[in-house]
Amino acid sequence: MNGKYTIIEALLFITALALLPGAVCADDDVLFQVSTIDALLQGVFDGFYSFDDLKTHGDFGIGTFDSLDGEMIALDGDYYQVKADGVAYPVQGNATTPFSTVTYFQPDQTIAIENTGNFSQLSSQIDQKLPSINMIYAIRIDGTFPYVKTRSVPRQEKPYPRLADATKNQSVFEFYNVTGTVIGLWAPEFTEGLNVPGYHLHFITEDRKAGGHILDLQVDKADAKVDITDGFAMQLPTTGDFYNVDLTQDLQSELEKIEK
Repeated sequence: MNGKYTIIEALLFITALALLPGAVCADDDVLFQVSTIDALLQGVFDGFYSFDDLKTHGDFGIGTFDSLDGEMIALDGDYYQVKADGVAYPVQGNATTPFSTVTYFQPDQTIAIENTGNFSQLSSQIDQKLPSINMIYAIRIDGTFPYVKTRSVPRQEKPYPRLADATKNQSVFEFYNVTGTVIGLWAPEFTEGLNVPGYHLHFITEDRKAGGHILDLQVDKADAKVDITDGFAMQLPTTGDFYNVDLTQDLQSELEKIEK
């Protein structure tokens, strides 16, 4: 296995940790995840977990919708769907998700950000202040941003394409001197195949009318609030394409192209 865990081995390891005495419970500092990023990469887009249920696991997070219909943003307990028209719509509770990550946001650390000209520079400034490369962090940045570039993907039809092909028809939006909130995660390298290693960030405007998955952004001056998340729980589909998808492949290079 070339020193890498398979997804099944990783899930068994996570499950074993959850069964240890003193393990975190559902109401503690836990990242709750629906399905895996590698399943999404391979076109497993059918929603199976309702947002009514997802809301019981967190007030903050990101994800997507049934048939890959837009970008999900959860902020202060409110859930939004940024569709391919760029508009942020309130999410109906009976809507479903094929992939999402949520937590209850309680910041443990504040990192001052100054004069970042792009996503890479923002990442570098935050990286220097994170206490460990082996934890999961929920990240929130409120402020007025000189520039934010986002995307959303239109609803897909069956037979579903791979995510890389679906994003070829993405809608791209550019915001200038926009006030709003960056919402997302930093995940460690060992989550490869399960989540997005590194930064996965979404954006929503202050009036909650627009946003999307962040492709690039600039920050003059702002505070990044960081929630150190030491628990992890996952809900997998019990039917559908997930049962037959090959999750043993190394799809990291494909994921990196999509994220950028």
